Amino acid sequence: MLKAEGLAAFRGERLVFRDLSFAVSPGQALVLAGPNGSGKSTLLRLLAGLGRAAAGRLLWDGQDALADRGAHAGRVACVGHLDAIKPGLTVAENLTFAAGLEPASPGSGLVAAALQALGLTDLADLPARMLSAGQKRRLALSRLALTTAPLWLLDEPTLGLDTASIGRFGGVLAAHRDRGGIVIAATHIPLPLADVKELRLA
Repeated sequence: MLKAEGLAAFRGERLVFRDLSFAVSPGQALVLAGPNGSGKSTLLRLLAGLGRAAAGRLLWDGQDALADRGAHAGRVACVGHLDAIKPGLTVAENLTFAAGLEPASPGSGLVAAALQALGLTDLADLPARMLSAGQKRRLALSRLALTTAPLWLLDEPTLGLDTASIGRFGGVLAAHRDRGGIVIAATHIPLPLADVKELRLA
């Protein structure tokens, strides 16, 4: 379980939020809602261990989640506003690199499954620089299918996706939750998530 107790955060000298508490159990999904500038991205950065809270604490299974930031990094997978792909590599090579695999390694079946999950199989040999914005987003999201990290932190994950791609991504999210994974996402667009909890930031 991930639990936040009384979190507060500043951006510059501005207090973004305070007294923020919530808990998310294995298999659950939490959507962060609110207007631009309400602190959704700031909260995701804190949950990822990329920033420091001004107050409060973050717990993982009852222990300080950030006491060992290296260990916390191993249980988190993030997709932010930037797609973070290497334009000089092909689509498949990007995933092979992300998975830490050697080309044509026994783990390449994982890459094939990730490509299929987001409908990228036909684009596997295409240089990433030639992808459309939506295709680049799908490539960024397909990295999630490679990870065993239990906590997924997503910032506007469906930005630029068409309806069919959002549906495919919904399958990836459902499979992660079925394995006991946790999804926390900031979004202005409804995500294909069942039984989702919402945390609205003012």
